[in-house]
Amino acid sequence: MGDYVIKAVLFDLDGTLANSLFDLAFATNRALKMHGYKEHPVDSYKYFVGDGIPKMIERALPENARDAATVELIKKDFTDYYKDHHSDRTKTYNGVPELLQKLNEMGLILAVVTNKAEPLARQLVFGLLGEKTFNVVNGQRDGIPNKPDPTLALITMEELGVKPEECIFIGDSGMDVLTGVNSGAYPVGELWGYRGEEELRANGAKVIISEPMELVKVIEELNS
Repeated sequence: MGDYVIKAVLFDLDGTLANSLFDLAFATNRALKMHGYKEHPVDSYKYFVGDGIPKMIERALPENARDAATVELIKKDFTDYYKDHHSDRTKTYNGVPELLQKLNEMGLILAVVTNKAEPLARQLVFGLLGEKTFNVVNGQRDGIPNKPDPTLALITMEELGVKPEECIFIGDSGMDVLTGVNSGAYPVGELWGYRGEEELRANGAKVIISEPMELVKVIEELNS
């Protein structure tokens, strides 16, 4: 299946490893309500999330209130609450812990690359999956552009000691598979998250899977 020999898997977080939609929606709606803005149904957040917390809040605000000061105000109230309530109802997807265990048994190197703020990302990942499952957990940080820019993915690969063609990048959104494309990794889309197959294909997913353990077969075929 080409020139890929997979040694590492880079995972998106929200919508890929964990279903965090309710907690993200609740914390954002709470902050919006505090300042008199309209709340949104949880399902609306499937299309608000993915590009980092500031962009999620911007999308949740009315168009006439998306100035930097208002976004920052809502973000502060969101973060003050979310940092202590990020896992109230957030769970890993069915099959994800088993997949991660299998990949570790296969000797693969695992990392998380997310647009979620890095301290929150690490808090969530370590709380749900422990501190030893992933070699690296990298999130949004100052001075580094968000996905689908490949910078953070490439930094992660360097930290792991692998080349792009030795990596799979897997996520639930077009932005995630495009990050894989842009970084030179093998882009895999998955359907248990927030977005759909059409978006994944349009952004360059080479394979789309419906269940976590299907990733094992993808890796075995690439490495055969």
